Amino acid sequence: MPTCPLCASGDTSVYHRDRRREYHQCHRCALVFVPPAFRLGPEEERAVYDQHENSPEDAGYRRFLSRLAEPLRVKLAPGARGLDFGSGPGPTLSVMFEERGHPMAIYDPFYAPDASVMMGEYDFITATEVVEHLFEPGRELARLSGLLRPAGWLGLMTKRVTDREAFTRWHYIVDPTHVAFFSEATFRWLAGEWGMTVEFPAADVVLLQKDRPVVPDADDTA
Repeated sequence: MPTCPLCASGDTSVYHRDRRREYHQCHRCALVFVPPAFRLGPEEERAVYDQHENSPEDAGYRRFLSRLAEPLRVKLAPGARGLDFGSGPGPTLSVMFEERGHPMAIYDPFYAPDASVMMGEYDFITATEVVEHLFEPGRELARLSGLLRPAGWLGLMTKRVTDREAFTRWHYIVDPTHVAFFSEATFRWLAGEWGMTVEFPAADVVLLQKDRPVVPDADDTA
């Protein structure tokens, strides 16, 4: 059995098979994932993404992104600085936050590969319809968590696994670039491992907050 790409556990088993590929589930963190043998190569993956036609001028796309943007925005201090990770060929969420006074950096391995932005610190990081594409979600999400300032927010948008029967009929698994499928249980496991709080403001939105540092009481340091 392949090891889990989120928690590196070897305790996995086949969750589902279809005509194109296999899906395994980790018994530790509950992630459902596609083993490496069934993944696309970089050129095939890029060809799928090049078909996307999202842009800031698309009102429908803005409404879609607002499902993450609105519950996250109300938690941010004025001028909080963010990073949109996996911004895609038509960065839009970053524009929406900048319109509300939040300076934004963007990163995308195909369309905005400026690695310098991955060296900064941010008050919040967003990744919309991104984590399901990650071959190594454990490594990538840990890297994003490390870029957050204390009490910073990680806002993710991805549809969630509910049960095995629904998974077999799920349109989300038809996309060949989708290789990692999270459930609420997976996000709760992740929050517990990282010492973060977790909220689920919508069926496809999760907000994770990094803990504030513990400040010793003055009496304790006397």
